[in-house]
Amino acid sequence: MSTETFEFQVEARQLLQLMIHSVYSNKDVFLRELVSNASDALDKLRLAALREDAPDADVSDLHIEIETDPEARTLTVRDNGIGMSYDEVGRLIGTIANSGTAQFVRELREAQDTGSAEGLIGQFGVGFYSGFMVADEMTLVTRRAGEAQGTRWSSRGEGTYTLEAVHDAPQGTSVTLHLKPADDEDKLHDYTSEWTVREIVKRYSDFITWPIRMTPKQGEGDEAAPAAETLNSMKALWARSRDEVSDDEYHELYKHISHDWREPLETVRLQAEGTFEYQALLFVPSHAPHDLYNQGYKRGVQLYVKRVFIMDDCEALLPPYLRFVKGVVDAADLSLNVSREILQQDRHIRMMQRRLTKKVVSTIKDMMTAAPDRYATFWREFGAVLKEGLLSDSDNRDALLAVSSFATTHSEDEPTTLRGYVERMKEGQDAVYYLTGESRQSIENSPHMEAFRAKGVEVLLLTDPVDEVWADVVGEFDGKPLRSVAKGEVLLDGESGEQADGEREKQSEEYAGLLAWMNERLDEDVKEVRLSSRLTVSPACIVSDANDLTPALENMYRAMGQEVPRARRILELNPEHRLVKGLNKAYQEREDHSGLAETAELLHGLAVLAEGGRPKEPGRFVKLVADSLERTL
Repeated sequence: MSTETFEFQVEARQLLQLMIHSVYSNKDVFLRELVSNASDALDKLRLAALREDAPDADVSDLHIEIETDPEARTLTVRDNGIGMSYDEVGRLIGTIANSGTAQFVRELREAQDTGSAEGLIGQFGVGFYSGFMVADEMTLVTRRAGEAQGTRWSSRGEGTYTLEAVHDAPQGTSVTLHLKPADDEDKLHDYTSEWTVREIVKRYSDFITWPIRMTPKQGEGDEAAPAAETLNSMKALWARSRDEVSDDEYHELYKHISHDWREPLETVRLQAEGTFEYQALLFVPSHAPHDLYNQGYKRGVQLYVKRVFIMDDCEALLPPYLRFVKGVVDAADLSLNVSREILQQDRHIRMMQRRLTKKVVSTIKDMMTAAPDRYATFWREFGAVLKEGLLSDSDNRDALLAVSSFATTHSEDEPTTLRGYVERMKEGQDAVYYLTGESRQSIENSPHMEAFRAKGVEVLLLTDPVDEVWADVVGEFDGKPLRSVAKGEVLLDGESGEQADGEREKQSEEYAGLLAWMNERLDEDVKEVRLSSRLTVSPACIVSDANDLTPALENMYRAMGQEVPRARRILELNPEHRLVKGLNKAYQEREDHSGLAETAELLHGLAVLAEGGRPKEPGRFVKLVADSLERTL
C-alpha cells in the first residue's frame, strides 16, 4: 500500500519540540499515559460488545501487553481493544488533541516547576506524544474492531508523520517506541529493563482493571517460552476497605481518571446498601482545570455497573456546580445497556445524585473546620463554581451557604462566612450588606462604600460574576436580608426612614430647586436625582433602584442572548461636597441656568466612571472636562 506523508500543524511541531527537549524531570510518565490509553480502548470495546455495537469483535481475552527488546532498543505497548480506523488515526493522532494545543504549549512554557509541568500532559489529552521524551521514533499500528483494514502511523517527531493502510494488523493498537540511549544524567532510564517496566506499572497502573502482561525474554538455553507475567493487581480500589488501600493508590487512581497528575485535595468514599446498592470513590482536585468554564467542558464521573465500565463522563450523577469532582461510581442494579438519556430519567440515578451531592458538600464542610488550609485552596480554585449551586439547587442552598466564604472589609486577608458576618453585625443593623465588582480594589474605592467605611459597617466584597445573581436569588440569611449598598436608599446606625427624613428636611428644602432642574435636565439618562446618605467624600454616585437589575447583570443577560431593557438609574448628590454646594449656589443666584447644564452633565459622567462604567458619549465627556479645565486656568 502507498505511504502518505503529512505535516503537523505549526502548534503541533512546537509541542513535539517541547516533548523531545522535555521540561519533565520524570520521564516515566510516558508509560503510564500509553497504558492509560490502552485501558480506555479496552473499556470502549467491552462496552461496544455488551451493547452489540461491535458484533465481530474478539473480546475473549482483553488485555494489555508490554514487550521490550534490549537489542533493538524498542518498547511496545499493545492492546486488543477498540482500535482506530485510518480516518480516526489521521484525525486523532495526526492533529494532536484537536483543540487546546496552542494553550498547552503556552502553559507548558510558562510552567516553572516540574509538578506544574507534569500536570499538563494528561490535562490536555496529548499523552501519546509524551513518548517522544524517551524515543527517537514512534510507530503505531492499529485496526478498528470489526474492520478488515489496519493503519500504520509513524513519526520521528520532526514535523512530519506518515500514514499507511495495512492488511495484517491485529485488532487493537500497538505503539512501538524506538528508544533513545539511557542517560542517568538526564534521568532517562533504560526502559528495555524488565525491572524498570515492572516498577513503573506497579507504581502508576496497579489499579487498572485489565491485565497488564509482560513476557520475559527467553534465554538461549531455555527449552520452553516463559509464561507471561501479569504486572498489576487489577483490584477495584472502590470495592476494597479503606484500611486495605494506601493514599498513594487512591492518588494514582485519581490521576488515571482525571488525567491530572497532581494529587487530589480530598478523597470521598461512599458505600450505599439496601434496596439500591452502589459504591462511590470521588476526588476533589487541588486546582481548577484550564477549561472549567468552557461550554464543552467534560463533566461527570465514571459509571460502572458491577465492575463493568459503562461511560466516562456520567453527567447525571452530580449537578453542574460540582463538575470539578472526578471519580468512580459502581452501581449494582443498573442495566449494562443504560444510555445517557435513560440515566436522566432513572429514579435510582436521581437518588444517587442527591446522596453524592450531600456527601461532597458535607466533606467540604468538614474540610472547612478540620483542614482550613485545604479549604482555603478549595475555595480559591472552585468557590465561584460552587456558588452556582445557590441558584440551581434550592434543596442544598442552606448547606452551600454554610460552606461559602467571602472577602470582607472586616479583614484584608481572611474571608468570612455569612454566619461570621451576622455574629459581628452592629447593634441595630438589620441587613447583610454587600457590593459586587470586578476586583476587591475597585469595590473598596467605590463611592458607594464611603458611608459604610466612615461608620465601620462591614460589607461583603463580591467579585465573581455569579455573585451578581445569587445574592438576589438567596435574598436573606438567618432572617437578615442581603442588601446591595449600590441599590435603593441606605440608612445606617439603625435610623428609621422618618428619622433620616427629619434630619435631611432642611437640606431637601435647600436643594429642592436644583434637584428638580437636574431631574428635568438629565431626564433621558436618569430616573431620579436625589440627595445621598451614602456619600462622604465623592460629589455624586449612581445607584440602582431596589428592584432594578444592575448594569453588570444586564450585560450578563445580554451576553447570554437575552434582551433586557436598559434601566435608567438614580443619580445621588452629596450635599456636603463643595462642588455640589457650589452648583446649588450658582443655580440659586443665576436666572439663566443654561450655563450650568455642562456641570450637571459632568457630575453624571463622573458618577458613572466612579462605578466602573463609561459615559454615554465618551468623546463629548472628554471635551466637557477639557473645556472645564481650560476655564480654571
